Amino acid sequence: MNGSFRTEKVVTTGEFSIDGQTWEVSNNVWIVGDDQEVVVVDAAHETAAIIDAVGDRNVVAVLCTHGHNDHITVAPELGVELCAPVLLHPADAVLWKATHPEASFWSVESHPRIGVAGTEVEVIHTPGHSHGSTCFYVPEAGQLFSGDTLFAGGPGATGRSYSDFPTIIGSIRDRLFSLPTNTRVNTGHGEGTTIGAESPYLEEWIARGH
Repeated sequence: MNGSFRTEKVVTTGEFSIDGQTWEVSNNVWIVGDDQEVVVVDAAHETAAIIDAVGDRNVVAVLCTHGHNDHITVAPELGVELCAPVLLHPADAVLWKATHPEASFWSVESHPRIGVAGTEVEVIHTPGHSHGSTCFYVPEAGQLFSGDTLFAGGPGATGRSYSDFPTIIGSIRDRLFSLPTNTRVNTGHGEGTTIGAESPYLEEWIARGH
């Protein structure tokens, strides 16, 4: 990892639909890398805004934290425009197909580590918010991209199809709270947090049940 390694946030707005309901949401799209190459974490709503943020840099991959439509809205289009593979956990194939029935993706299971800008992004499968929910961890930078698995104040929502509260709690406890406490958590929506800021509240989340 070199001195120009950085994380950039692009906020896009659109619709999230599941179980017959639709909400307007703002999503965080993360551009992670240096002046030469990056990965894009999530492909939400607006292709042009993401392409503008990338600029003339090479895109190693478009990484999808999960298959809910607001996180993959423009993933196939972005992959074509940026000449980059789109990676998603295959356990979210049903969700992907609901949004992109004719498009395919690469399995993130086959790429447990993704090289970018002189460092590695580690893939951490964290089911619960969806079966295939995945976090992306950059140890050298001390940063985690949590999608909708972990937010400031608790886990992502689980009261929907293909989600489960005990499963997300297990993923957070066993796979995320084992990371260094100073790890920065870059979330799929809203403001970020750290592992150390959230881990003391695990038992409270369990008690409240959501």
